[in-house]
Amino acid sequence: MEQLCYLALSVLLAIIVAYGLLELHYFLRMCLCVLLARFVKRRCHILDTTTVNGLCLTNDVDTLLYHMNNARYFRELDFARVDFYERTNLYRTITGMGGSVFQGAATIRYRRFIRPFHRFNIISRIIYWDEQSLFMEHRFVRPSDKFVHCIAICRQRVIDVSMEAVMSELLPRTSSNGFRATVLPSLAAPSPPAGGISNPAMDTSLAENGHGTTSGVATGTGVTGATPTATTAHCLKLKPSLPPELAKWIEYNDMSSKNLRSGC
Repeated sequence: MEQLCYLALSVLLAIIVAYGLLELHYFLRMCLCVLLARFVKRRCHILDTTTVNGLCLTNDVDTLLYHMNNARYFRELDFARVDFYERTNLYRTITGMGGSVFQGAATIRYRRFIRPFHRFNIISRIIYWDEQSLFMEHRFVRPSDKFVHCIAICRQRVIDVSMEAVMSELLPRTSSNGFRATVLPSLAAPSPPAGGISNPAMDTSLAENGHGTTSGVATGTGVTGATPTATTAHCLKLKPSLPPELAKWIEYNDMSSKNLRSGC
């Protein structure tokens, strides 16, 4: 009996240590998020919005135990991105074309805190993309009255593949429920500028991480510089216009990247 108690205490201690060192609930929740998005939730068009649910727990609050810690907002975005990537087939399309994606930059605007044990929804959507990056907006919304607690803008950098080619692959597709994205007046925009720089005032030498791009528009086959096809024209009609505040943020990021490369 005594040995059984020691064994039970040892197992309990091992669980506590593993939980403290590995933060098991994060990985378990991530696995659950992937399973739900892949096998339970419906597929979405790449321009759809997706929603994940969250709850502010005691391990999410700050030292005053008054509201969710500011850093936790960005961690919650991991689950929102995974859900979006899986349901829109974005991640598999990028990796299938030989590329990879990672977080390049993020900014957040807080409006009102989230109290402990209060629920919230994270509503995610794509607001723009260029040759090198995908820009997503995430809103933390109170379910009861749709009050927006904060808005985060994230820049997802893609490497070894053109983001224009990825979107040309995804935009014409329909979701599992037959939805096809429609052209809205607010989404109509002219052709993206050459060189992969969203802000025409920026020089190509300021490209993120110094990766220059070839001129031309991605076609439905993913080849740059070729004659635009009907698929490309359809994708350009669906591409959102560049919001002015996002253009300023892109300019700041490109200038920051140049300073980092120069050893600032």
